[in-house]
Amino acid sequence: MYASRVRASLRGWGGVGAMAVLCVLALAFALLLPWTQPRQDDDGVRTGGPGVTSGSQARAGDCEDSEAQKQTLSPSGADGPTIDAIKARTGAKRKLVVGVDQNSYHWGYRNPNTETAQLEGFDIDLAHRIAEDILGDPDAVQFKAIPTSQRIPAIKDGRVDMVVRTMTITCARLADVAFSAPYFKTGQQVLAPKSSTVKGYDGTLAHKRVCTASGSTAYGKLKADRDAGDLPASTDISATVPNQLDCLVRLQLGEVDAVVTDGALAASQAAQDPTVALKGDAFTTEYYGVAMKKDATDLVRRVNRILVDYREDGWQASYDRWLSATLGKDAGPSKPPAPQYLRKS
Repeated sequence: MYASRVRASLRGWGGVGAMAVLCVLALAFALLLPWTQPRQDDDGVRTGGPGVTSGSQARAGDCEDSEAQKQTLSPSGADGPTIDAIKARTGAKRKLVVGVDQNSYHWGYRNPNTETAQLEGFDIDLAHRIAEDILGDPDAVQFKAIPTSQRIPAIKDGRVDMVVRTMTITCARLADVAFSAPYFKTGQQVLAPKSSTVKGYDGTLAHKRVCTASGSTAYGKLKADRDAGDLPASTDISATVPNQLDCLVRLQLGEVDAVVTDGALAASQAAQDPTVALKGDAFTTEYYGVAMKKDATDLVRRVNRILVDYREDGWQASYDRWLSATLGKDAGPSKPPAPQYLRKS
């Protein structure tokens, strides 16, 4: 079982020395990757964020972002052409190929205290569970680290079977990929130095440089609100990076004044650096889902069936292991709602 691979906790994270090495590597990655990866507009949110407490909500046809998490297929344990193709792989290639993050502390990150810097975290646990159900082996999974802006292209190009990478379900993204039922609830928040005058997602962001990940719902929300006049026009949102950790590095270097990202990710970044803190409350409601090809209906149904079981046996244990220290022992605010399956085919 994969439990032996994830039991290493954050004790001995490596202290200042390990963080320094990690930050240097992440910064180098941030500076180089934008020149080698095309920016993908179709992975961004072109209107306001989902579940926004103020302002208009994004729409795509009859879809509203506040209801997007319901646009998925009903659960089924039956195989189909997509699953058959995965099972037909032979030898070392008989694995589920999953796109993940390798820089998101507690979600998908390489633990430097393990012998081979193994990938660990909440999303990684879920990927192992899906592989176990489909292929009978939790270790029958090939992880591919992909930046935020490449999540949808990686699915559409067939580089991965699915993405399990803190990916918010939105109407715009549903036009390109299929999502499972939600497996986590979160919302956008502001991260800034504790000494900063920034108080939250409000007028204190005037004349501030705000960092987001390319193709993220955070960037879409910032742009929509600034265009609508709900955010100060002087707020500089030009700093975009391939991965969220790169924003933390830029914040540490003083290149930006604040970061906007999912509160669940922001809390983990604050745990990495005691000089920064969450500022203000979450100002959206968002749900993470497993993303797959639109026509992979059998795989979507299977993942939804797996999630039914996982919510009952596995989700809480993974939350306690990885997230309780940063998000609190009460997992209630992070639990997704009872799933609804409104997509018909």
